[in-house]
Amino acid sequence: MKNIFKSISGLRQILSNVDFDQISKLSQKVDLPKMVNLVSKMSEEDLSKMMGMLKGGSKPKEIPPINGDFYELGKSLPHHEREIQLRVREFMEREIKPIANHYWNRAEFPMHIIPKMAELDVAGLTYQGYGCPGHSALLEGFIAMEMARVDTSMSTFFGVQSGLAMGSIYLCGSEEQKKEWLPSMQKLEKIGAFGLTEPEVGSGVAGGLTTTCKREGDVWVLNGQKKWIGNATFSDITIIWARDLDDQQVKGFIVRKENPGFVAEKLEDKMALRTVQNALITMTNCEVPESDRLQEANSFRDTSKVLRMTRAGVAWQAVGCARGAYELALAYTNERKQFGRPIASFQLVQDLLVTMLGDLTAMQTMVFRLSEMQDSDLLKDEHASLAKVFCTLRMRSIVDHARELFGGNGILLQHDIARFVADAEAVYSYEGTKEINSLIVGRAITGHSAFV
Repeated sequence: MKNIFKSISGLRQILSNVDFDQISKLSQKVDLPKMVNLVSKMSEEDLSKMMGMLKGGSKPKEIPPINGDFYELGKSLPHHEREIQLRVREFMEREIKPIANHYWNRAEFPMHIIPKMAELDVAGLTYQGYGCPGHSALLEGFIAMEMARVDTSMSTFFGVQSGLAMGSIYLCGSEEQKKEWLPSMQKLEKIGAFGLTEPEVGSGVAGGLTTTCKREGDVWVLNGQKKWIGNATFSDITIIWARDLDDQQVKGFIVRKENPGFVAEKLEDKMALRTVQNALITMTNCEVPESDRLQEANSFRDTSKVLRMTRAGVAWQAVGCARGAYELALAYTNERKQFGRPIASFQLVQDLLVTMLGDLTAMQTMVFRLSEMQDSDLLKDEHASLAKVFCTLRMRSIVDHARELFGGNGILLQHDIARFVADAEAVYSYEGTKEINSLIVGRAITGHSAFV
């Protein structure tokens, strides 16, 4: 009798680890008295083994860490650069992620974040001298990706400051201009903007800007408008590109916000990159001294040098936007349950995730090689253009699939993915549309220019 009680006690211990709803269903198929009789004949060792099996089956499933860098390309960076990449990642997670939706929804810029971002010491990352760190283009790409992975708006703000504005001065400015502006811009003490696109001239800027400049003694007089100019509502300087009425060549100017005749108005009601403060700039007989003309910018070829460099950065931004969307979707599929289990366990969901990861990995390997070419001084316009075309197309596809996996929740800002979907549309369009970049590549591979 004692052994029977002992066996029943063991059975109770086993049943305490079992879902009783399942036991109820099991009783309809199994003879429970017979099961009790079998348990009563089991040894202590067999009972312990059964207990272990039951407990083991009740353990939560271990979920692999979420990592959009499936081929671990980031680990290819030298140790000191890898540390910088991870420091930027930690900053974006700690400082930007909690506030990203708030500022995006209100179309405001978090000005308080600029001094904190300056502490990262990554502005003008690849430039030599003038207080700039002098790191690799590869690291610069990874940093653009890390920023866009959390908030594409902040990545755009930084790209305008570090790439377009500082890059124009670094590549086209005089030694005096570099010394005057680059150190303070590197510390984000002075903020820059870049004015090339116009209300009626976007992709056709190489064929003729409507903004004009004319020299009158030691002063240049600028007239015209620029549109979609990021940072320009609060920037200290804006790089303005204008067509010289005398020789019809494109010239570059450092225009200060206090220059008479310079007005920047915020563009309202955007559906993408809402945190970025884009402006419509109007210049009416805006006077700029000869000392503020970019001394090494004498044609659109010089403008193109800046665009070639920054277009590679936009390809990396597309990777970051896509990676952020993929990682959000992957995390969500493990949290969201339907039919009693996570949707991550469904075949169709896994197939979609793998499609996204394949596209993302292809994008990453492309921009990785692109930056290697940049570091080796092999980068050409067509290389940057191909990466911009391919990566922004795949980015669009990935964010679309990610939103699909969120179902109806995907249109709520609180889940973040809606912001990525909207911001992807701006990245797809700026720094040259798909069609224009395709024609740049087409000209390179066929030898024929299809530009009108």
